[in-house]
Amino acid sequence: MQGSDFHGNPTTVFLLGLPGAPERSLKLELSNGFSFGTGDLASQMTAHLAAQAKRLRNPRPECSVTLAGLPIAFGEFQWPFHQSTSGADTYIVHGEMYLADGSANNLHAKVAAAVTQTFAEIVPALEQPYAESFVYNAVRKTVDLGQLEFLKSGNRQPVPVTTRFYSLWRKKFVFTDTDDAERLRYLLSKVYWLSGVLGGGEPVWIADPRDAQYLNTTEQDLLRMAGDEAGEGLVKLDGEFAAATPALMARAAEYQAALEAALDFTKPKFNDSMRSGQANM
Repeated sequence: MQGSDFHGNPTTVFLLGLPGAPERSLKLELSNGFSFGTGDLASQMTAHLAAQAKRLRNPRPECSVTLAGLPIAFGEFQWPFHQSTSGADTYIVHGEMYLADGSANNLHAKVAAAVTQTFAEIVPALEQPYAESFVYNAVRKTVDLGQLEFLKSGNRQPVPVTTRFYSLWRKKFVFTDTDDAERLRYLLSKVYWLSGVLGGGEPVWIADPRDAQYLNTTEQDLLRMAGDEAGEGLVKLDGEFAAATPALMARAAEYQAALEAALDFTKPKFNDSMRSGQANM
């Protein structure tokens, strides 16, 4: 079907889904006439579609979690990137991120992810299949830094996607250096929220390359850690997918506390002396 980009130019929109699960879908939006041809563009498109097919097996394929334990959903992204209307040498994509904790909180953040011309030259194409993962991970990293606030309404908040997230000599994205303890905490949080709370106990994909990029690890390492936790009785592992067990769901208070702390961290803080007008200017 046909969509439109930021400037109103036509785009081609595909709704991706799996047989027998009409309630689950992911959007693929491309510039009208964009051709991925052969070579790297074609192979990366194939990898993107293969990953989306596995994400579609998640009960909520649009959802993820942050390292601090916030369950979030991505939506309303208007692909592809468009050139900034301010005259700056940047490209921007608009989208939204929602707090997805199973309640009707309506907390969300409208985001404007921006890349510089220099950064754009690193990316094969400023189209969704080639940019979605690093944009979503940049959004998650910006939340981790406390630089995106969840609101019931509000203006777009900037997400600068800079070369600080890319290692030129290693030719890879690097968002967060994590150790085993942090990765384990992330995995259990993901299974708790996406399988246990949002998914009714259905399994979620553990070996997601998007998560591996976000955590600066490998899909194989994530699977290894999930296997260890299956042995501890916290998750039920089936291939590359894991479901929450009653033992994990018994930790509800722990994950709710982590959510509240992470959400509080995103709220602007004011120095008491400044609030009372005593600060030196």
